[in-house]
Amino acid sequence: MTAPALAFWTDAEPLECVSTLPEAPNVVTFTFQAPSGALFRFQPGQFVTLELPVPGGPLYRTYTISSSPSRPTSLTITVKAQAGSLGTRWMLDHLRPGMRLRATGPGGAFSHLNHPAGKYLFISAGSGITPMMSMTTYMYDAGRDPDIVFINCARRPSEIIFRQRLEHMASRITGIELAWVVEQTDRYQPWTGYRGQLNQLLLGLAAPDYLEREVFCCGPEPFMAAVRAALSGLGYDMSRYHQESFSAPVGATEDVPEGITLDEGAKATVEFSASGVTIECAETETLLAAARSAGLNIPSGCTFGICGTCKVKKTEGQVHMVHNGGITEDDIANGYILACCSNPIGKVSIVA
Repeated sequence: MTAPALAFWTDAEPLECVSTLPEAPNVVTFTFQAPSGALFRFQPGQFVTLELPVPGGPLYRTYTISSSPSRPTSLTITVKAQAGSLGTRWMLDHLRPGMRLRATGPGGAFSHLNHPAGKYLFISAGSGITPMMSMTTYMYDAGRDPDIVFINCARRPSEIIFRQRLEHMASRITGIELAWVVEQTDRYQPWTGYRGQLNQLLLGLAAPDYLEREVFCCGPEPFMAAVRAALSGLGYDMSRYHQESFSAPVGATEDVPEGITLDEGAKATVEFSASGVTIECAETETLLAAARSAGLNIPSGCTFGICGTCKVKKTEGQVHMVHNGGITEDDIANGYILACCSNPIGKVSIVA
């Protein structure tokens, strides 16, 4: 008798919220399962994009998966509502067990599996801790002692996300060294960790052998900029530095293909075959912008070619696409493009 084949979740199926867990002030972990019972397969550190039914129309937001693929029966997303948050605030106020959301993904290449090393240094701030939690849990579940120095920065100790779970893992095996850095302490709660802003001195104290470690960093952009400056100033090999960000990339995007020059005065014709709409636009206008000007809604997240939410099928014509890892080579070979960073050349037809 043969065992039944395992079924894995794809984004053709919605995610069903099965539980919520408060983690810290304005921070909640949402646990999802596939209604079909399918398992989840992804790289630790990857993300999904959720379609949130906020008033006024769907809103697309990209969140890193905080669970590990070594625990494949569920998928968790841990979100922090910032001042002015719209999508995340809606999740905290309205998303409850039993509700289902459409999702796309998983996507992204921010994973230690893509950069094998003997030693790792994980540096995070705020909700940037989520990919580090996923990667650390994955290595913990493997049963071997890893070599991780885990630095997390927060405003105060009560705002450190996953603190108890990480301390539990660190107490069960060797090879997970935790370093908490806070700006201020909680009243009536003694604090024996680091205090202040992460700088070169604190970096050297928490990870004296940082030059030997592969560095992964995630947090607000000013925080990551400070980490990059500190490491670079200490002579660290920045080719071994990796960061996760859903805003404008740090470096340049992929090289523009030779022989392709976009002419601001040139016009292109774009057919949205699923909607039956054909419009004329400038070659310098992206397909996403063209769709919006035509009143069409192509789902989009980061708009920088990172998250892959705006992936659409191109059935005719040529585009100039400059992306930041939000689409695979296999997808490109099968005719898919990212609307947010693709410029039409001549006549183009896409399924949208």
